[in-house]
Amino acid sequence: MHPVRRQRLWVVLSIVIFSTAAIGLVVYALRGNINLFYPPIEVASGAAPLDTPIRVGGMVVDGSVKRADDSLEVSFMVTDYQATVPVVYTGILPDLFAEGEGVVASGRLDASGTLQADEVLAKHDENYMPPEVAEALENSAAKGVTP
Repeated sequence: MHPVRRQRLWVVLSIVIFSTAAIGLVVYALRGNINLFYPPIEVASGAAPLDTPIRVGGMVVDGSVKRADDSLEVSFMVTDYQATVPVVYTGILPDLFAEGEGVVASGRLDASGTLQADEVLAKHDENYMPPEVAEALENSAAKGVTP
C-alpha cells in the first residue's frame, strides 16, 4: 500500500473511532436523564417502569388531596377519567394546584403503584388566558376595536 494511502486510512479510521466513542459517551450520559410521560391508564395497566424517573399527568381527583399535619407531605390521586394513580409529594405545591385541575407529577413509581413525586407542576388548560391579556381584549372590545 502506498504510504500516502496508508496515512489517509489511519486518519479516517481515527476519526471514525473517536466519533463513535464521543457519540457513545453522549448517549450514555443522556440515558439517565430520560424522563418519559405516562397517562394514568398506562401506569395502572403496568406499562410504566418501576423505580425509574417518569412523569404522570392528568386531573387531580376531587376530594383526594390529603395533607399531613406534621409535615409537608401531600397525597392525592391523578386521573385521566379511565384510571387513577396515587401520588405522594413532600414539599410546597404550586399556587395553581387544586382539585379538579390539571397536574404533572415527576417521580418514581414504587412497587405498590404509588408515584413518589419529586416535583409537581400545575397545568393550565388550553382555554387559559393571562388576566392582563383578557383585560386588554375587554378594553379594546369596549372601545369598538376588534382584535
